[in-house]
This record gives sequence, structure tokens and C-alpha cells, in this order.
Amino acid sequence: MDQTLVNWMLAGFGGLIGFLLNVVWQAVKDLQIADKNIADKVANIEILVAGDYLRREDFEHTVGALFKKLDKIEDKLDRKVDK
Repeated sequence: MDQTLVNWMLAGFGGLIGFLLNVVWQAVKDLQIADKNIADKVANIEILVAGDYLRREDFEHTVGALFKKLDKIEDKLDRKVDK
């Protein structure tokens, strides 16, 4: 084989390998961008979930109303027992 033919074959093979590596590198870059977007969306969901908990003031108001009702029931039971 002539040396020129071998050089052209090696150049073509090198070009093909370079092209394939470039395609793989771009795919990795796209996946990194997609991963960052997904991580940001998950972080936003975590913030929304944490923001929907019952507030302390609402809880205290509800528990206070519940205890008032229980006190009324207890008073009625005590009056029943006294009779």
C-alpha cells in the first residue's frame, strides 16, 4: 500500500472518531442542562410543599375551639352526674 493511502485512511478514521466524540460530548452537555432544570423544578416543588403546612396560629385557634367544646361536654357530664 502506498503511504498516502494509509495517511488518508487514518485521517478519515480520526475524523470519524472526532465527530463521534463531539456528538457524545454535546449529548452529555444537553443531559447536564436537563439535569439542572429538573433539580431546579424539584427544589421549587419542595418549597411549595413546605409552604402549605398548617400555620401555628390556625392550629392554636382550632385546638382552642376544640378544648372549649370538650369543656362544655365535661360540664354537661358533671351536671348529669350531680343529679
